[in-house]
Order: sequence, then C-alpha cells, then structure tokens
Amino acid sequence: MPVSNAVVARDLVLRYGRHTALKRSSFEIPAGKVTAVIGPNGSGKSTLLDGIAGLLAPAAGTIEVAARGNGSHRIAYVIQSTKTSDALPVTVREVVTMGRYAGAGWRLTAADRAAVDAAMERIGLTDLASRHIHDLSGGQRQRVFVAQGLAQDHELLLLDEPLTGIDLPTARVIDGVIHDEVGRGCTIVLTTHDLSEARVADYVVLLGGRVVAAGPPAEVLVSEHLSAAYGSSLLHLEAGRVFLDDPAHRVVAGAEDEPS
Repeated sequence: MPVSNAVVARDLVLRYGRHTALKRSSFEIPAGKVTAVIGPNGSGKSTLLDGIAGLLAPAAGTIEVAARGNGSHRIAYVIQSTKTSDALPVTVREVVTMGRYAGAGWRLTAADRAAVDAAMERIGLTDLASRHIHDLSGGQRQRVFVAQGLAQDHELLLLDEPLTGIDLPTARVIDGVIHDEVGRGCTIVLTTHDLSEARVADYVVLLGGRVVAAGPPAEVLVSEHLSAAYGSSLLHLEAGRVFLDDPAHRVVAGAEDEPS
C-alpha cells in the first residue's frame, strides 16, 4: 500500500448475508486527512466503516488498511450515540475507559487512566465523569463516545455521523477535536449526509450503493455524481447550487439485493 494512503480498496463488495450493501467498488483514502463519506440513507456509509474497521469481511475484492497492517489494530471506531441504549447502567468515566480495554484488558495501568482523563478533558467531560450515561443529553452522549474513541491507541479514527442531531457547542467541540487529531497525524474518516460538511473535508467518498466517486470535494460534489448517487428525484439545481431533499432519511434507489 502506498505510504500516502490509509485505505486502498480494489473491486470491494460488502454483504450482510445475501444483501449486497456495497457493490463492486475501487477507491483510496489518503492518510493524515479528513475524509467525508456521504450518500443517502441506505447507500452503504456505515457498512463501509464496518469494512474499514475489519468488522465485515469482503464478500469479494480486497481492502487494505494501514492501521490494520502487520497484525495491528490501531483503529478507533465511534458509532452514533443514537445507536446505544439509554438504559446503560454505566458512568461517563466507565464508558470512556472501555476504549482502553482492547489493549489493556481489565487491568488498567496509570498510563491507561491518564489516557482516559486526557480524552475526557479534550472533549469537555471531566465535570460529568461520575454521571450515568442515561442522564445525559444527546450531545453529551455523543461527546462520551467520541472521548471513548480518543482514549484508544489509534492512527485511524472512524466517526459515524458525529455531527448529526447535536447542539452547536458540541458540534464545535467535536469539529475542533477532528482537526486537532489531523494535526497529530491521525487519519479521520467520517460519515455524513450534509453536503456542507462534505465540502470542507479534504477528501470525499460519495456512495449510492457503490462508490460513485472519490476525490477532492470540488471534483466529487458535482451535479453529475450527485445525480448518480441520489437519483434525479432527490436533486434540485437552482442558480448553479445543489439542494438535496431530506438526504438523511431517503433510501437510495437500487440499494436492495442485486448481483455485484
């Protein structure tokens, strides 16, 4: 794999059982940059993160991930807080500490505890350390799971819609952390349904049941590619500007079971 790439996929197909979630696609994701994965609901965004993380094996083709090379797994994967149970009987500190278990097991060292403290400090959670997760707001819960990711030893940070449905102060904090991580040499891959978020990323992977296009935002987020990903019924062009109808909740046409 070229040193400049964090991920290289060739003819990659991802399936859940008989359901093809991502049709045959080839793409690269640069190292040390922010890559936005964008597309309508059902287009394969979370599936692609699962494939990168190694949680879903390719049904065909290959995917090389530098952070998983030579038996290592320097990947932190932050899911949406909406996918977690509000009834989790755990505190903020306990959830963030879980990020250390993969490397340390249940016996935490002083370095592990320091990493947890630093992650909570960076995301503004220190004062909430003893609060139970179910007592927090949606934005606070999102901060907790981002902090859990930061507490892990990682060179690749995967974020599943980290800025969706949260308050503005939390969005600013998470956005600041993302750029701080890049400054530390980390690669960020985040999913989004927001064109404005994708436009400010360094790189974009546009999905529509397959990788429609990948590259710099100015080359990917053009009407031709957006029409292919979202379908003509979801795309409006007004005075040269692109508008998407409710992209967070529409299912892309053709994303159902099809041969790859």
